[in-house]
Amino acid sequence: MRLYDGRTAWLVTGYEEARALLADERVSSRSDHPNHPVLAESHLHMRATREMAQEQEGGFAGVLFGVDPPEHTRQRRILLPSFTTRRIGTHRDEIQQIVDEHIDLMLREGPPADLVTAFARPVPMMVICAFLGVPYQERARFEEHARELFDPTRAERAQQELTDYLTDLITDKLARSAESGTTDGLLGKLIRDHVRTGGLAVGELIEFTLAILVAGTVTSTQTIALGTLALLEEPGQFAALAAEPALIPGALDEIMRYLSLVEQLARVALTDIAVGDEVIRAGDGILIGFAAAHFGGDLTTHPDELDVRRPPSGHFAFSHGIHHCLGHNLARLQLEIAFHALVTRLPGLRLAEPVDRIPWYDDLTLPRLLTLPVSW
Repeated sequence: MRLYDGRTAWLVTGYEEARALLADERVSSRSDHPNHPVLAESHLHMRATREMAQEQEGGFAGVLFGVDPPEHTRQRRILLPSFTTRRIGTHRDEIQQIVDEHIDLMLREGPPADLVTAFARPVPMMVICAFLGVPYQERARFEEHARELFDPTRAERAQQELTDYLTDLITDKLARSAESGTTDGLLGKLIRDHVRTGGLAVGELIEFTLAILVAGTVTSTQTIALGTLALLEEPGQFAALAAEPALIPGALDEIMRYLSLVEQLARVALTDIAVGDEVIRAGDGILIGFAAAHFGGDLTTHPDELDVRRPPSGHFAFSHGIHHCLGHNLARLQLEIAFHALVTRLPGLRLAEPVDRIPWYDDLTLPRLLTLPVSW
């Protein structure tokens, strides 16, 4: 395919081909590679104006998402123990309380409500703050800036504001850790186990935190918002979950397939790679089309329909291979709790505005609802 600047890249649309390339060590994730495909001029501006932080596939170029082994392996090894199923499971009661408090508030205030501002946005932000050990009462210092990282005209300032805040926060946690030997959340654990032992620099910890803060909030927010919209728009889907909440774990996979929030990931071939009858040459840019694979017949029997009773056997919402989303256990847990609360406590939920009047936008990074007016 031809990119906006005249360069060409391969677009991979087949499910099996996408899965194979995502697991192929001959494919690079480095977003600073000169042949890394760029979809629009705004993305190029975003890359050029931020040296450390760049919204790219839900994260930042300097850590995890935009690096290759062995650096990627080292970074993931540091974080992986905190993201296991067992470790994430210890946060279940805390997440349940956060979700219940926001449903309680919606019920007290009564309909109509904006599900984005009342539920879909604050719940993931509170969950990730609690997980990281970032005081939620200080969210005004970073919540807006976290959203602005997706706006190329404001991203540089937002990144600096977030870096300044996190520098102050981590400096304070380092001081308290030195005094007492303990501090809270993932940040406290990383400070205790890696920063104080010299295995992790403060600057890299800030990059980790930025990546987790953004990737752990905006995707979950839009999965809740757009997922609820899809369930309400497609006849019988929300009602099916309300009648049978046990369907929710599988329904989440179907919702994530159907939404395809991240439409594609950009990669670069390091060597010649044969794919079917074609050869991707060393240095060629690659766009792995998640949405194309999700809406093909290899993954599901009903590609164009949302059917919570027929979940797919696999999807790319959390990517695949060595870059499979580190936070998928946390994301799944909070999404399961959130959708369970919506369908059981608000079984009569319905849209308060016609779909064509609900404001949204898509900057080729992630589609987002600005509001979701609902009633019940």
